[in-house]
Amino acid sequence: MSDQTPPKAEVSQIRQLSLIWLVPIVAVLIGFWMLIQFLASKGPEVTLKLNTAEGLEVGKTEIKALNVKVGVITKVKLSDDYNSILATAQLDKDAERMLKTDTRFWVVKPRIGKEGISGLETLLSGAYIELQPGVENDEQRTFTVLDIPPVAPLDAKGLRLILTHEEAGKLSVGDPVLYEGFTVGRVEQVSFDTQSKKANYQLFIFEPYDGLIRKRTRFWLTSGVELNMSAEGFNLKIGSVESLITGGVSFNVQQGAEPGELVTKQLSRFRLYNNQNEVRERFYDQYLEYVLLFDESVRGLSEGAPIEYRGIRIGTVSKVPLRLPNQTRGFSNQQIPVLARLELARVQEYVGTENLQALQEDLSHQFREGLRASLKTANFLTGQLMVDVEFYPEEPDPRLLTYQEYDVFPTKAGGFAEIQKQVASLLDKLNNLPVENTLNGLNQTLVATERTLKAAEQAAKSVNVLLAQQDTKAIPAELRNSLAQIQATLNSYGSEGATYRNLEQVLIRFEQVMKELQPVLRQVNDKPNSLIFSDSKGKDPIPAAGAQ
Repeated sequence: MSDQTPPKAEVSQIRQLSLIWLVPIVAVLIGFWMLIQFLASKGPEVTLKLNTAEGLEVGKTEIKALNVKVGVITKVKLSDDYNSILATAQLDKDAERMLKTDTRFWVVKPRIGKEGISGLETLLSGAYIELQPGVENDEQRTFTVLDIPPVAPLDAKGLRLILTHEEAGKLSVGDPVLYEGFTVGRVEQVSFDTQSKKANYQLFIFEPYDGLIRKRTRFWLTSGVELNMSAEGFNLKIGSVESLITGGVSFNVQQGAEPGELVTKQLSRFRLYNNQNEVRERFYDQYLEYVLLFDESVRGLSEGAPIEYRGIRIGTVSKVPLRLPNQTRGFSNQQIPVLARLELARVQEYVGTENLQALQEDLSHQFREGLRASLKTANFLTGQLMVDVEFYPEEPDPRLLTYQEYDVFPTKAGGFAEIQKQVASLLDKLNNLPVENTLNGLNQTLVATERTLKAAEQAAKSVNVLLAQQDTKAIPAELRNSLAQIQATLNSYGSEGATYRNLEQVLIRFEQVMKELQPVLRQVNDKPNSLIFSDSKGKDPIPAAGAQ
């Protein structure tokens, strides 16, 4: 190979970097620094679930905590199932420590609620979302926006309680909690426990009223108007104006009971009663149970009816009927069982097991002395019945027996039942009366009367026809003429009439004749045969003076 000379490298001088390039480099560095600062100062994003997007505007609707802006809504969209709204909110860096599992969000807008009117300031500025910081340790980024504002902050001073009830819908969020008619708290949450199948109502009692909650405190539902119709009659109770509109829950310690210890534990559980009367009845937890067997109808006797001894309540009817005996051949003629409780605490201040045992023994002896239970009408207006206990010495000794593990309290037919028997007896007597024969006679009489009325009607028609004839109409004129003739005849017999004068002359003549007959009559009287034999006496001498 022949040696070759390598090419000689060209050496050139490197140019210096121009200072103008420092400007974009610095700009890039500043931009990168600003990006880092932005990312470092950028707060978290949260997803809020709402029922509606009413009042929300992207970039305008703010997130506030205690009226301080901590974020803004950046995105609003429908959920995948189209049943709700998903809103994305960008929060400040300082708001990150507020996002806990118990953090609450709700929309602030003009609202008329049970606590009054709120949110009027949003009429001009628009609605915003309020953030209530949580107190738990675990963080969270997805929240459900509440429909209504919470009653109190999570760190508010007071006492939270849980009331349980068999039915849901008895209370709603925001309903007042009342003590002697004064609002001392609110209902915070309403939920339903599927395992226990009971409704849970969480209350918040404001400080310092939480000191009213004791171990034996009882809670009951309060309605605006409470009408109770029982054996005692009608009971109408009207609550406060707020409870009249919304209802609520009241609490107190039953009169005569020991209050117990102060409740300080959060979320302590209590039972919610339907009304205050139920609380009173449950207060008597020491009692004796008896079965009352009635031969009469128990219609009108209901659970809760009073049992009284000479006007003093000593117990309560707890079940009507208790349990009817099993029958395989239809209805029987057996008695109706009623379960009753004799509550000694109604008449004694302190009741223990010894008191109940002593009462049971005393009652066993008093049954033989005539102590009986009977049904009586407690309210004639409603027809409610009650059980009356009284001594009836004439009653025979009862057979002390049991009915389905309960002792039997002897009974006696009530006064109303006796009246019913008397009425039934009276009705039987009325049924035995010859009502049918009497009715038949009445029917015949009515038929005869009807015939008579028809005949009278025909006669009236005939008279009407007769009166309508022309001859009948002429009768009054003829009657007037006859009456005139009779009057004229009667007038002729008057002192100035011709007939009267003729009669007067006849009488005068008759008088003259009688005068002339007087001598003859005297002669006949003196000598009856003078009419046959002549008189032998001579003629009377005639005086001379008279014969001229």
